[in-house]
Amino acid sequence: MATLEDLHEDVLAEILCHVPGKDLILNCRLVCRLWRELVDRTHIWKEKCIRERAFKRNFHFTTPNDWMKLYFIPLAVNLIKNPSAEEDFRFWSIDESGGDDWKVETLPGGHGQNHPNKILNKYFVTSYQLCRKSQIIDLSTHGLWSSLLDFIQPKIVVSDWYAARHDCGCVYALEVELLSKDRTAICSYKSEEITIPQWSDAKWNQITHVFENYGPGVRYVHFSHEGRDTQFWAGWYGVRVTNSSVTVEL
Repeated sequence: MATLEDLHEDVLAEILCHVPGKDLILNCRLVCRLWRELVDRTHIWKEKCIRERAFKRNFHFTTPNDWMKLYFIPLAVNLIKNPSAEEDFRFWSIDESGGDDWKVETLPGGHGQNHPNKILNKYFVTSYQLCRKSQIIDLSTHGLWSSLLDFIQPKIVVSDWYAARHDCGCVYALEVELLSKDRTAICSYKSEEITIPQWSDAKWNQITHVFENYGPGVRYVHFSHEGRDTQFWAGWYGVRVTNSSVTVEL
């Protein structure tokens, strides 16, 4: 009776190409010396990436280890910490605190509406003068190594949700920079200043930007949003923000 051991190496390699990447690394590679040698062949990983992730670029990776790492990248995982105020202002840098400063409130809030994502419970809200907060993401701590960022340049998708109270207008803006190792801006996006008038529908709006072909050297993402109210009312009548996100797509 034939067994896997009777298969030609090329046939076995073709079979391994159809095994999920993490299983190849964590299980198949440990079976025996032959399997380890097959798993460590670069062409297996190139084939898998081309088939499973629809890569169409010419890659500069030269070692199997680089290809293996692709299967541990946190795709579609939000890299922003505490995006929806569940931990108050933890992980955020308060850069401007005009008026009565930032505040955390519970959805839907006064004269507000619930967020389309029913799981969300809280949001950040601004006051009557400019309020700005930011967060810097070190991409290397999330498994995105330098050659991946420099040569493949995966898409970096940024998104934010903002809303106004029904009884008060507000102003909102988003700014995101891709930074080098020394924190110099390589590429940036800045939205227009968005004004929501008083007596709006108070619905939540999403803003999204995709960074592509941004060039080599990116190591950090600097995410910043700001706002205020338009009536200059004491308290927290300005723009509301929640569910901020930075994700990576290959």
